[in-house]
Amino acid sequence: MKFLDIFFTVFHTCLVLFNLFGWIWKKTRLANLITLLVTAGSWSILGIFYGFGYCPLTDWHFNILEKLGYTNLPDSYLSFLFTRLTGLPIDQSLVDTVTLWGLIIALTISLYLNIRRCIKARRKQSADQSD
Repeated sequence: MKFLDIFFTVFHTCLVLFNLFGWIWKKTRLANLITLLVTAGSWSILGIFYGFGYCPLTDWHFNILEKLGYTNLPDSYLSFLFTRLTGLPIDQSLVDTVTLWGLIIALTISLYLNIRRCIKARRKQSADQSD
């Protein structure tokens, strides 16, 4: 069980960082857009059934943590991670707001860069065909 806790901590944290910053590198922009859309879909579509912001990774990880004896887990993974790393509690509404804005900003940038890439590719393809 401890291995699964470590796995989910590393994997989930890397996914959050990739969602926020994966648009920076040209080679990861499409994958970043996909993970952002999956995340937004989970939060909104699965959120209809489980509550807005639902994340299966958080659910699975928290189930493991409960089996390891953790109690009074917060509503979000990022709240848990902050407290785990610092030992300090954090206001849940602050975490929710920053998390949502992080997703909105990253998704907006990722969409813009991916659409721009597609437009450039189409223009190049049209120019190549007309030659």
